[in-house]
Amino acid sequence: CDVENYSLYILSGQVVFNFFSGATTDAMSAIFGNASLIKKVYVPKYLFVVSRVFSSFINLLASFTALLLVMIATRAELHWTVLLVPIPMLLLVVFSLGVGLAITVKFRDIMHLYTVFTTALLYLTPVIYPMSILPSWLYKIVMLNPLTPMLMMFRNVMINNTLIDIPTLLITLVETIAMFLIGLYVFYKNQDDFILNL
Repeated sequence: CDVENYSLYILSGQVVFNFFSGATTDAMSAIFGNASLIKKVYVPKYLFVVSRVFSSFINLLASFTALLLVMIATRAELHWTVLLVPIPMLLLVVFSLGVGLAITVKFRDIMHLYTVFTTALLYLTPVIYPMSILPSWLYKIVMLNPLTPMLMMFRNVMINNTLIDIPTLLITLVETIAMFLIGLYVFYKNQDDFILNL
């Protein structure tokens, strides 16, 4: 393995992936978990999804702090590029919110399949392996995963002292905004139907 600090490499991957997995899983059950409240009081339904993702964001900040402490404890070099870490984090949060809004409307249909999906996604995200070991065909598939460039940006500014690649940032930004808008559209188009089934 050609990764200089493998423990930090894995930890940084887990920070990003665990947030996405936890935020979207929690968001998926946000509406049904608050069914009794929704039936009694009028509250904009999307707020339940936003609150679950925000709760996961607090956990993300705690995980990020733990990663910083590990870097300090292991005397890993901290670079000024760490100041750019809000960029991949913000993309990750907005993307996860979009996914959460989209899947909460199909909670009962996909709740069991979603765990299988996130497990498969874990292996298609470079959390435990470096991209350099992948054959070219698999490299291209892993790069199609929107989480991959977010994770690479996160690692670059956290541990590699590398600036964010602008073309990659722009592509990821477009994907993130598109996912968020799709999530909003799917949620609002289906919210009246799935509320009736609570």
